[in-house]
Amino acid sequence: MVNNLLQMYRLPPRSLELEVTETGLMEDISTAAQHLLSLRRSGALIAIDDFGTGYSSLSYLKSLPLDKIKIDKSFVQDLLDDDDDATIVRAIIQLGKSLGMQVIAEGVETAEQEAYIISEGCHEGQGYLYSKPLPARELSAYLKQAQRSNAAIL
Repeated sequence: MVNNLLQMYRLPPRSLELEVTETGLMEDISTAAQHLLSLRRSGALIAIDDFGTGYSSLSYLKSLPLDKIKIDKSFVQDLLDDDDDATIVRAIIQLGKSLGMQVIAEGVETAEQEAYIISEGCHEGQGYLYSKPLPARELSAYLKQAQRSNAAIL
């Protein structure tokens, strides 16, 4: 189905990034792994969302065909004031990089948080520092404005 939609809309497969949550994987990890592998073989990127919460298992990182890890915002929001959160964020970034995955920090709201994740080698950030969540109809205008102002979008 996904391949058919990509062909119908003439989209390159790498333009599709699917996010899965750890809790969604818990129901049937073996079946999930098979479906994710099929999607990845078609060229889609697979990210694990909210990593570090719920039923985190390092075995997911080994057994699932993942391209990206998204660090849950609960660790990012206090990383400047909480040494444990900073250590967890740093460890997840290093773990992801060591496994050849891109790492995204969710919940980046300040320039100081952004500076920290960049200094630790995080590939991308998401959060209110960059933009509030936008409806699809507003996204196009936002991207055009960002391009005109030459703003950096992580």
